[in-house]
Amino acid sequence: MNRPVTTLFMLMSVDGKISTGTTDDFDVDKDFPKMAGVSEGLHQYYEIEQTTDLWSLNSGRVQAKIGVNTKKMPKKTSVSFVIIDNRHLNENGIRYLCALSKKFVLITTNANHPAFNIEESNLHIIYQKELSLENALIKLKSEYGCERITIQTGGTLNGLFLREKLFDYVDIVVAPVLIGGKDTSTLIDGKSLVSKRELSKSGVLKLQECVILENSYLRLRYEVIR
Repeated sequence: MNRPVTTLFMLMSVDGKISTGTTDDFDVDKDFPKMAGVSEGLHQYYEIEQTTDLWSLNSGRVQAKIGVNTKKMPKKTSVSFVIIDNRHLNENGIRYLCALSKKFVLITTNANHPAFNIEESNLHIIYQKELSLENALIKLKSEYGCERITIQTGGTLNGLFLREKLFDYVDIVVAPVLIGGKDTSTLIDGKSLVSKRELSKSGVLKLQECVILENSYLRLRYEVIR
């Protein structure tokens, strides 16, 4: 392929929620550790996360939620991070991600993004007038040597990847909890299909592995076949 092999890797509830509520105050990373019956097995998700690809794609909104805009500089890791962001990251957030990353690639359609004011040797910016996930992935492979990448974005961006047929594999850890709420973010959000002709934009999966983890957690691994 002329783009990296992609894997959607996420933690979700049994009803497919990737958050615990509708605002940024709710977050599974903050809330699941406080929930009896859920917290006990949560460590397994983070342990599996440590085995994912050395390229990781996320969103600026998610990074802002976990506090990169105010955190002190971290130790460098061997992971290269790709962040899609227009308005959620400030200069501290950009410097934090540069300090954390082997390579840090920002994808943005904001010509005035604060990243343009920063000079770091490992900072790279893919500026697009309109967001094209496919073109961004092609650049990641051709210009930065990205062969495989793990995607951990929010439901709306996940929906764009799905509709553009840019998922190759899906790797889901299911927590033993029901969240509910029609406005709570799910694994795949974005625009709903409105005609039967659009069913081709859905993702058909082939199960590769189903692992029963401890404390009623599951791991489901799929290949996207069309």
